[in-house]
Order: sequence, then structure tokens, then C-alpha cells
Amino acid sequence: MQKFIIERDIPGAGQLSATELQGISGKSCSVLRELGPGIQWIESYVTPDKVYCVYLADSETLIREHATRGGFPANVITPV
Repeated sequence: MQKFIIERDIPGAGQLSATELQGISGKSCSVLRELGPGIQWIESYVTPDKVYCVYLADSETLIREHATRGGFPANVITPV
């Protein structure tokens, strides 16, 4: 698997409550289980208007599918 940084434009992300962030995380983990072992979340960083996520994945296509099914953006996907 390759490592990717995903930049998600989410205005007001830094103002989300812990409960709201847990809800997003829960949805993300549910979608990851559906997609199988080819994609894995490592960690995320919340800034005022963006969330940066580190993933391992077999392809960028899997990351885009995760975002589509989860209902959250994947504005920039960068392999590292």
C-alpha cells in the first residue's frame, strides 16, 4: 500500500464539537470496513477550515470511493 495525505475543505472544521468529529470518524470507519483491507486510516489533523488525513491505500481510486460513500470531500490527494 501507498501512503497518501488527503486535504478536505470543511469550512468551520475547527469549530466542530468532539461529538460532531466522532460522528464523522464513525462514518469514515464504517465505510472503511465496507471497502476492505485495501485502505486504512492512520491519523487526521483538524485546522480551522480543513481536515488533513493520512491513509494507506492500494490506490487513489479507493480514497475517492471512501470520500464519496462517506459524504465528505477529498479536495487534494497527494501520495507521499
